[in-house]
Amino acid sequence: MDFEDKILSREIGKTIWESGITIGTAESCTGGRIAEAVISIPGASSYFKGGVISYSDELKVSMLGVDKELIDAKTSVSEEVAVEMVKGAIRVLNVDCAVSVTGFAGPGGGTHDIPVGTIWIACGSENDVRTKKLEGDQGRDLNLANATSQALQMLLDFIESQKKEEA
Repeated sequence: MDFEDKILSREIGKTIWESGITIGTAESCTGGRIAEAVISIPGASSYFKGGVISYSDELKVSMLGVDKELIDAKTSVSEEVAVEMVKGAIRVLNVDCAVSVTGFAGPGGGTHDIPVGTIWIACGSENDVRTKKLEGDQGRDLNLANATSQALQMLLDFIESQKKEEA
């Protein structure tokens, strides 16, 4: 885990600690890196309930409840699937909000329409899910590091926005 992720994780912990919300993750291509960053902060057990590593489409369907027809129509590397992964994680983990990541980190797996380096991140609550698309292949390690950092930043931004709405 890099220094930036550690700082983001600390900020997430501080912000969540004050709000009392619970979080979870649904990770595909990042394979648990987001969860690892979140739990690196002492006290994370008070707000982080867990994560689902749904590397395969089969687990996206069976564990997170993503519609197989949606995956067949849009592929698993799509905004719609990332959103459904968030909603599935919220249900399965019984959390207030979740972050999900699905994409092609490389070096293989991409297609002409969805090249390697395409990664969708979604973050939110049951009724408010925000998304971000990452593009551009920088090599597997950098693709995964960037997706992890971007997901942590989205989670922090979402939690902070929720706090402002409550105030």
